[in-house]
Amino acid sequence: MRRVFDFAGTATLFGLRVTTAAFLRPYEWNQIWTLIGNLGTRSLSLVASCGLALGVVMTLHTRGTLTMFGATGLIPKVQSLGFFVEIGPLLAALLVAGRVGAGIGAVLADMRATEQIDAIEALSIDSFKFLVVPRVVACVLVLPLLTTFMDCCGIVGGYVSSYALSRISWHLYVARAFTNMAWSNFVPPTLKTAVFGFIIGTVSCFFGYTTNEGADGVGRAATNSVVVSSLLIVLADVILVKLILLFFPGSAL
Repeated sequence: MRRVFDFAGTATLFGLRVTTAAFLRPYEWNQIWTLIGNLGTRSLSLVASCGLALGVVMTLHTRGTLTMFGATGLIPKVQSLGFFVEIGPLLAALLVAGRVGAGIGAVLADMRATEQIDAIEALSIDSFKFLVVPRVVACVLVLPLLTTFMDCCGIVGGYVSSYALSRISWHLYVARAFTNMAWSNFVPPTLKTAVFGFIIGTVSCFFGYTTNEGADGVGRAATNSVVVSSLLIVLADVILVKLILLFFPGSAL
């Protein structure tokens, strides 16, 4: 239990340091844009394939239930709402935590083990500002974009499944999917993934940047980054959903 509180305290201070440093000059924009491109492209195929597959599965499940009530016309709306409000944001964050979080933790831990971070600091460069802050900012910016892309792939997957079973047209499917869809069903759930991105970036950088276990710490940093990030994302989602429903009651399923 003591280790849990020690981690909570040091990780919180680490996150506050990241938040403060992100608003201080100099801004490493070149580093940030490069990382956004790398993180986005590495996760794009994973997010797309999972979105398509889950869209198909969701449509199959909802069709079986709604058919009993003669409400098959609601399948597109139920599927799109489920994706936009909860499934897309949460699953995209967990996928990025597994794909990107492990990579960030391993890279920084390897740099620490091979004394590359010490070499950067020997050149009078702030290693925290140069290595940690850009990665956290990149995660914050890229995750809402990946979530939006996954939502779109989920809609396409749902249409493919519906077309195979009922030959519904694309225009009719989209019209039904977005009927009475409010911006509060899409914008707040998508923007909450910026918080998930902050969690992924901060936790992964924390385990990688602060490791002092040499080469053995590389694998441990990667594992801890994924496990702790995923756990904190799920816990944070509970709080964020409550806040979203408090300020945007219309976003509920």
